[in-house]
Amino acid sequence: MAVSSPDFYEVLGVGRDASEDEIRSAYRRLARQNHPDVNKDPDASRRFSEISEAYEVLRDPEQRAQYDRFGPNWRAASAAGAGGPGPRGGGTRGGGGGGGFEGFGGWDDDGGVHVDFGDLGGDDLFEQLFGRGRGRGGGGGFSARGSDQETVVELSLEDAYRGGKQRVRLSDGRDYEVTVPPGVRDGQRIRLAGQGAPGARGGAPGDLFLRVRLKPHPRFRLVGSDLEVDLPVAPWEAALGASVPVSTLEGEATVRVPAGSSSGRRLRLRGQGWPKSDGGRGDLYAVVKIVVPRKLSDEERRLYERLAEVSDFDPRRRR
Repeated sequence: MAVSSPDFYEVLGVGRDASEDEIRSAYRRLARQNHPDVNKDPDASRRFSEISEAYEVLRDPEQRAQYDRFGPNWRAASAAGAGGPGPRGGGTRGGGGGGGFEGFGGWDDDGGVHVDFGDLGGDDLFEQLFGRGRGRGGGGGFSARGSDQETVVELSLEDAYRGGKQRVRLSDGRDYEVTVPPGVRDGQRIRLAGQGAPGARGGAPGDLFLRVRLKPHPRFRLVGSDLEVDLPVAPWEAALGASVPVSTLEGEATVRVPAGSSSGRRLRLRGQGWPKSDGGRGDLYAVVKIVVPRKLSDEERRLYERLAEVSDFDPRRRR
């Protein structure tokens, strides 16, 4: 049974008046979606062949003109007019007589294909996307890049804050020394190039991504680019004001507690927070937490009782 030739414009999903840029853009999108080493649909290989053939013809002004004039019979008409084989016999861009392709870029950080197209020949396309070309060692087929892998690595807040060299041991026994950037955030990934799954038929290995998980800290809380830490103060320090020590991730600093401070008041230490990507730092907020003694001496009890007698302060009165 005869099979009709597909309409090249319909294959690419463009109109007959489409510009070269529109044709190129359609090809890039469809080729990326339908390459059989990316798309596991059983019909993807046939669609990819049609897309490649359509683009090979429509991107070349001479071949496109012949196709527009003669339609599905353009090859026979072209061959008859030239007295020899049709355009597939040679002379098309991309070299080797196999027809040209415009290449994909690499693989993005999430393991997907990203596009960075240039004017690449067919061999360049497959070398960049799947490794080194066809028929390696006479085995046939394409080499394929290995898949990316991901695992979780836990870091203390101090290690993530400082960054630097960290020894990481994975659950499968692999051990790496990893450079952690200062200020890495929870959920961010560290890429270890070439440490993923091995490639097929000589293809390049994939990458290994370490997804950072920050361990909860007993004192500090990370909020955006700022750090929070509770600041215990005595009742008289809160009432009268005082300079008290406060913990930071780099040691200890001193903060002034204003007189009349209540629990929950936030005292800012500028530039003592989390490292930012632009080289700056967030702020550290010391959150006042008034702490009373569990046991009172006789003298302390007498003074508190005297304070209760002379003070008209009512913390429950609406202000």
